[in-house]
Amino acid sequence: MLTDHSITIVVQAALDEDAPWGDLTSAVLIPDDAVATARLEAREPGVFSGGAVFAAAFALTDARIDVRQFVADGDSFAAGATLAEVTGPARGILQAERIGLNFVQRMSGIATLTARYVAETAGTQARIVDTRKTTPGLRALERQAVRDGGGHNHRFSLSDTVMAKDNHLAVLAAGPLSLTEALLAVRARLSHTTHFEVEVDRLDQIEDVIAAGIDTIMLDNFSPDDLLAGVAQVAGRAIVEASGGVSLATVREIAASGVDVISVGALTHSVHSLDLGLDIAIRVNTPAGFAL
Repeated sequence: MLTDHSITIVVQAALDEDAPWGDLTSAVLIPDDAVATARLEAREPGVFSGGAVFAAAFALTDARIDVRQFVADGDSFAAGATLAEVTGPARGILQAERIGLNFVQRMSGIATLTARYVAETAGTQARIVDTRKTTPGLRALERQAVRDGGGHNHRFSLSDTVMAKDNHLAVLAAGPLSLTEALLAVRARLSHTTHFEVEVDRLDQIEDVIAAGIDTIMLDNFSPDDLLAGVAQVAGRAIVEASGGVSLATVREIAASGVDVISVGALTHSVHSLDLGLDIAIRVNTPAGFAL
């Protein structure tokens, strides 16, 4: 799950990158006592994600800035909707604006795309999951966005699950043991709580893998007909995951094959940021009071 600690680490690093010695432009142009109100507006429809990350960009810049969120993470919204309002010292709002927008636009883009994949698989047993094809350093945020879009997460890191892919199997094949024997030897060294997944790219590999008591078998880049055959061959003896060649145009047919999981790298590596804008009105302190 996305924690306050992980949000702070990522957002603070972004703020430090963007304004390592402060915001020079705002410092010379904006009066120190200027107060601003900014509204986060949707310029296209989508699914919202990243509210806490957006708010953190402002809070970490100036604790006096207040952010009110009008939609919850995971909620759909229409173009023109006001998603949040930011009030407080104008310099701080202007300094944090780009970082806050960058995060909420990307996370909402991921949530929106994920929701489209989930909608395409409605009525099937398949769940849409992400992959490790995330932006370095932003995995926790991007995977939260997948959940906000109605999807699920695959293993978070290489430390979480044993997942033997084609290159791992090629190394095993060079040894003296058969594939089943090699996988059984690995299984014997694992804790009973450790999930074991193996990728195959041919139907004739399935029985050797299943014989090793594998938890999940990934059918990689299988044709629709081979997916159907593969699901029938596994026959409930393992979780079946489909991977490779997944798009909005193909995901429905993949789901209809009866697979349990469809992993989609495009959720995070090919997404476009949603078009959201932050419109700011600044008030300056004058002898007569605050005035626009």
